Amino acid sequence: SSSPPLFFRCLSPRFSLLLLDLEEYYFEQHTSWWIAALILFTPCRKIRGSLKVCSKSIIFEPEDHVEPILKIPLRDCKKIEENGYVYSTFLFHLEVSSKTEDVVQTLLQLHRASCLDKLGDQTAMIAANLQSRLARTSFDKNSFQNVSEIPHMECEAEMVTPLVTNPGHVCITDQSLYFQPLNGYPEQVVRIELHRVKQIYKRRHGLRPLGLEVFCTENDFCSDIYLKFYKTSDRNDLYYYIATFLENHMVEHTAESYMLQWQRGHLSNYQYLLHLNNLADRSGNDLSQYPVFPWIIADYNSTELDMMNPATFRDLSKPVGALNKERLERLLSRYRDMPDPRFMYGSHYSSPGYVLFYLVRVAPEHMLCLQNGRYDNADRMFNSIGETWKNCLEGATDFKELIPDFYGNDPSFLLNCLSLDLGKRQGGSSVQDVVLPPWAADASDFLQKSQKALESQYVSEHLHEWIDLVFGFKQKGSEAVAAHNVFHPLTYEGGIDCDSIEDPNEKIAMLIQILEFGQTPTQLFTTPHPQRITPRFQSISRTPSVNTPLNELSPASTSEDSSFEDLTEETRRLAWNNIAKLKLMSTHKIHKEAVTGIAVTRTASSVFTTSQDSTLKMFSRESNGLQRSMSFSNMALSSCLMLPEDKAVVCSSWDNNVYFYSIPFGRRQDTLMGHDDAISKMCWKDNQLYTASWDSTVKVWQCDSADIANNKRCQFQLLAEFEHEAGVNTINLNPAGTLLVSGTKDGTVTIWDTSSSVQLHQVHCHSGKIHDVAFSPDSRHILSVGEDSCLKVIDVQTGMMISSVQADEEQRCFCWDGNTVLSGGQSGHLQVLDLLSTPNIITKITVITGGEDKQIIFWKLDC
Repeated sequence: SSSPPLFFRCLSPRFSLLLLDLEEYYFEQHTSWWIAALILFTPCRKIRGSLKVCSKSIIFEPEDHVEPILKIPLRDCKKIEENGYVYSTFLFHLEVSSKTEDVVQTLLQLHRASCLDKLGDQTAMIAANLQSRLARTSFDKNSFQNVSEIPHMECEAEMVTPLVTNPGHVCITDQSLYFQPLNGYPEQVVRIELHRVKQIYKRRHGLRPLGLEVFCTENDFCSDIYLKFYKTSDRNDLYYYIATFLENHMVEHTAESYMLQWQRGHLSNYQYLLHLNNLADRSGNDLSQYPVFPWIIADYNSTELDMMNPATFRDLSKPVGALNKERLERLLSRYRDMPDPRFMYGSHYSSPGYVLFYLVRVAPEHMLCLQNGRYDNADRMFNSIGETWKNCLEGATDFKELIPDFYGNDPSFLLNCLSLDLGKRQGGSSVQDVVLPPWAADASDFLQKSQKALESQYVSEHLHEWIDLVFGFKQKGSEAVAAHNVFHPLTYEGGIDCDSIEDPNEKIAMLIQILEFGQTPTQLFTTPHPQRITPRFQSISRTPSVNTPLNELSPASTSEDSSFEDLTEETRRLAWNNIAKLKLMSTHKIHKEAVTGIAVTRTASSVFTTSQDSTLKMFSRESNGLQRSMSFSNMALSSCLMLPEDKAVVCSSWDNNVYFYSIPFGRRQDTLMGHDDAISKMCWKDNQLYTASWDSTVKVWQCDSADIANNKRCQFQLLAEFEHEAGVNTINLNPAGTLLVSGTKDGTVTIWDTSSSVQLHQVHCHSGKIHDVAFSPDSRHILSVGEDSCLKVIDVQTGMMISSVQADEEQRCFCWDGNTVLSGGQSGHLQVLDLLSTPNIITKITVITGGEDKQIIFWKLDC
């Protein structure tokens, strides 16, 4: 047989474990001696080291790091003797005391498997050996961290890391998740405390639903453990047990929830792509499903990178294979003449080979594994970013995308920091650092500019097009053909059902192809992905990068020493005429969650805010700082209002209660347990409190503000109850307090006579829930805004809808003077509209508000 490869170590002692073949198991390791004389023809020399027994090979790692690591395929072994000698081109002698016989038997069994002609027979015999070993062992419960732990379940599984799969036993208790590998690598037992788990994901491995990945940090790229189970039922049982344990500690995220956060600007483009990769089964532990990122920049020749020029960027609406029109025509011609199953691209945009092409300088051991102990041809290495981009545009079989490292903070994958001998190119130059484009001063500068490009305005406006191709509705089907995005059926989930293949040889060959060919991400969206909400017109903004939703808009503070409530009629008109002229005064992040309510004292010296973080905060404008923080329950507070004389603040909560807070005494004064579901909004008029709830009612309570001002317990008397057919989301009173308007979750506006509790009009005017309603100052009209992005004006006397304005985004709140509307949009911008003339958006600005960015922002009206 030919001589086995020698691997000289320039990396870590664990380098040898990464020389395994794909889907090869690492069973055990033992102390041994390498008898070096047989190959060197020198006096006998015994080298002590560690012999690692794997399913298809044995690897010898000497204790002396000067000596090379040897990898010997078992099929090349000539003889294995019972006295512990292994004969091949190299000779080993095992020293494992009483276990020598067992080790030899294992080697003989694996050697017989490796000598079988058919791949399916080899795999079946190795699998039988593995299952036999697992059946003879069990999880050692002496490894429990705490003797009081109660085991829930135990099963067999494999821990997956790049190119290394370790079989062993999984055990989960009421406190911890344990994995005990058969070989004791990387440690005797891996333990994860359940309370530390931040996120868990079901994974498909080899297009089969067998994987589970556990994260204990917020970093969605590096997990704590990736397990592959032998039974889907074992995987699911473990997943649901952990999910049940964590239901109060962990937020369940979906592609849609991440999409909304990204649309609103809460997630960067980089973060959003990482989340989508994670949800689509892409993992840094699985090279066949490594996270995929797009080529963004198309200019690798200029000395300066112009982020304002669209020509700087790649067309994100097309896959890499369709960017070159001439090459695409050749591919389409071949596709039309191809018998079923047809595919356009013979290679995928992401595969283990492509990933290691980029990472060879930081993970050479992985490349050596794929290339059977050798690096690729020097001219085919990752030599230049510009050359690689050019080849992706023009090469007949090169359609690869990028990996997250191109937009990260570690430039080491671009540098030959390990001084590896990666060969010489045809011109005689040796392969060293990756050649950067002219506009990059160094590797760190390249990453910084790549990050800037990824978060640029152009990419933010077009990234949804690439998401449609890779994770969305253009991934497969007729849409994929139209988008020229057709790959081999093996790459798609459900494209080939390996479990239905009866021939074991064909089945194993198919699985190997799946692992080596690359896999298309799990489809996350079946309809077109919406575009990110980006500000197009912005006369005033807090920062160019912040686009946050508005939950509560307060007109209470437009100057340093006055509030809207104290303005004269003339000043009020002047304020509304100049409502678009606002200047930033200050920004304060005082809550941990979204702001839900704002109440201001008559002198505007203090601002009270409620939040979904369940706290009421008091902010002093005089000292420009937070003065008080109160918590009444562990559930969100939904709104707040100031009672007359500034003696008390009333807060509504999702726990169905209303809380009265005494400002002079600084404590909760009273509690009203008024509803059967969350209270959404409140109003106050003449010692009457109006409360709206998701239990489909509005209730009117009698309570004396004088008692509250004098710190006396209040006697609450239920005066009236207004029944609705859906949960009430918002209410408002007219200035005189004679009329009440309610807006429900089903889009209905209802007008009530407060004196008689009679329903006057009911208008179903929105296609979704209503966020806010209010009367005009003269009580003649009602304005409502809903999640259908519409603003509706209703005539109070007739109940007819007299005007409808379609905004360019969902409006969450507003204030108006009966004509001009200041409405807060979901993206954190304000629209100023004139409803009596032809509806036109005058301007779009970021305004004083409390919103989901957890902040309150003060602006000064510049008249």
